[in-house]
Amino acid sequence: MKIRKVWFEDEKIFIRTDTGVELWQSLLWYPRLQAATDEQRAAYKIDKFGDALRWDEIDEDISLESFTYEEREPVNPIAQAFKAMPFINVSQFARMINIPQSLMASYIAGRKKPSEMQRAKIEAALHECGKIMQTASL
Repeated sequence: MKIRKVWFEDEKIFIRTDTGVELWQSLLWYPRLQAATDEQRAAYKIDKFGDALRWDEIDEDISLESFTYEEREPVNPIAQAFKAMPFINVSQFARMINIPQSLMASYIAGRKKPSEMQRAKIEAALHECGKIMQTASL
């Protein structure tokens, strides 16, 4: 199979292969793509073998194989929190709490599990964001 078409819809990335198969993954697995503009998302390249995607500007790579993984959406609590609040820019949030963006992405994707201290730090920062939003007056 080779990737022939790529598109984004409802916080998901979809592909169509040369055999007509359509597959998708949640953008929660790919915070850089999730935070990217439509123009950045459109600036992908399919590798010469047709089995990988590359976004140079945002430094993201996705293999065809990853679209076949059983778990299409992360189910960990941190991922669920950010899925419930897609308006939060994960990269900016990570900077705000002094966690490298790549580490935050790993927590969201479930590739790494935060220590209890890190989990509490993330949770407290999310609560603080909520408090800030509650003080907004228009």
